[in-house]
Amino acid sequence: MNYGAVSLWLDQATAAGDPLIPRSPLDGDLDVDVCVVGGGLTGLWTAYYLLKAQPSLRVAVLEAEIAGFGASGRNGGWCSALFPVGVQAMARKHGLGPALAMRRAMNETVDEVGRAAAEEGIDCHFVRGGTIELARSGVQLERVRAAVAADQKRGGVDGYELWNGPETEQRLRASRVLGAGYTSFCARIQPALLVRGLADVVERLGGLVLEQTAALEILPRTPDNGAGGAGPRVRTARGTVHAQHVVRATEAWTSQLPGTRRAIAPIYSLMVATEPLPASFWAEVGLSRGETFTDARHLVIYGQRTADDRIAFGGRGAPYHFGSRIQPDYDRDPKVFALLRETLTELFPALTDFSFTHSWGGPLGIARDWNASVGLDRASGIGWAGGYVGDGLSTTNLAGRTLRDLLLQRDTELTTLPWVGHGSRAWEPEPLRWLGINAGLRTMMAADTEEGVTYRDSLAARIMAPMTGGH
Repeated sequence: MNYGAVSLWLDQATAAGDPLIPRSPLDGDLDVDVCVVGGGLTGLWTAYYLLKAQPSLRVAVLEAEIAGFGASGRNGGWCSALFPVGVQAMARKHGLGPALAMRRAMNETVDEVGRAAAEEGIDCHFVRGGTIELARSGVQLERVRAAVAADQKRGGVDGYELWNGPETEQRLRASRVLGAGYTSFCARIQPALLVRGLADVVERLGGLVLEQTAALEILPRTPDNGAGGAGPRVRTARGTVHAQHVVRATEAWTSQLPGTRRAIAPIYSLMVATEPLPASFWAEVGLSRGETFTDARHLVIYGQRTADDRIAFGGRGAPYHFGSRIQPDYDRDPKVFALLRETLTELFPALTDFSFTHSWGGPLGIARDWNASVGLDRASGIGWAGGYVGDGLSTTNLAGRTLRDLLLQRDTELTTLPWVGHGSRAWEPEPLRWLGINAGLRTMMAADTEEGVTYRDSLAARIMAPMTGGH
């Protein structure tokens, strides 16, 4: 397989000297202390922090393809403090104090990713330029104002600022901009360089990264009952890995494993990228400090100026596929790609003079209540993390550090955060799942259209918000 064709990021990794040749697979049965299933950022950060804390641990990471094949090598490159569930929703369940502790932990995680990458010599183009959320209509401006006011009531935990039109144009000049919200808690990053570099570091620390080794089943610990029990284990076509603990770090692919098929819904997000753009374009547009950008519409969009002066731009819009199917063909949807190119060119009309060179996509994982979670079930010996709803580039790092503390039985501030041990109810069986998810997608698209016509906040979007974590 040509892994460089999976995304711009993996293509750039190849150009930087990484041939993307798979590592050796599992060869027969194996005994380890910790087996991590999934060679993306969740699994690799978990292995990394475990080995840094306790170098004698025997840690193996199993990956069905190559490290970074999934969302970790395809995402938008936002290392942000975004979390799928907002402060207000989390406070209703856990109280304001724990909700704010979660926010502070996410904010700190942005810098931790940069610190760890620098310490390990991983050049992943980390630049903390923050995120600009454009307001391009009166309705969007009111939405941004409300978010800034809510943050101020919570003590300004996210440092969310309101910019007027001229202030916004000093940093980013796009069409029809009335103002913007800004937070500094986001870094632009090249995600494939991060995940591929992290896999190398895990090996250097003594961990095993076994690629081309798909997990067929994760089996829990069995009780002794006087006849001798067995620890948790992972069954593959190449052998069985026996461990003291198993960590499931499979994100969207969780839906493909026995026992967790309705735990996570794989939803596709797609991206496009321009050719490298000249200095004259950037003199007109801005984004000179590594800022990421979006706007305040309902259907999520996200973009960044890359280190080689492209715009990498993505968004939702691809349908959910019946039965939680994941197939390579779903990574490429010409209609969605065309819509993304049209949307980006409408934001920056000068792009009509330039070409788009890359288009790609992939599935991300969404729990039924849109609440990402991390945890360890000591009875079964199985830990997990995921359900990031596309906000995983930094959240994976927090998950890795939290799993380290849980596995090493450390009571820390991280292990008391409100997402630890959270359980989401299962998604509905088909066809209800297919009908509900795609209806929600169409509602968000219709809401943006409605607001463009009526200049009022969409009632449908307000009704849907509690069901989508506030997104």
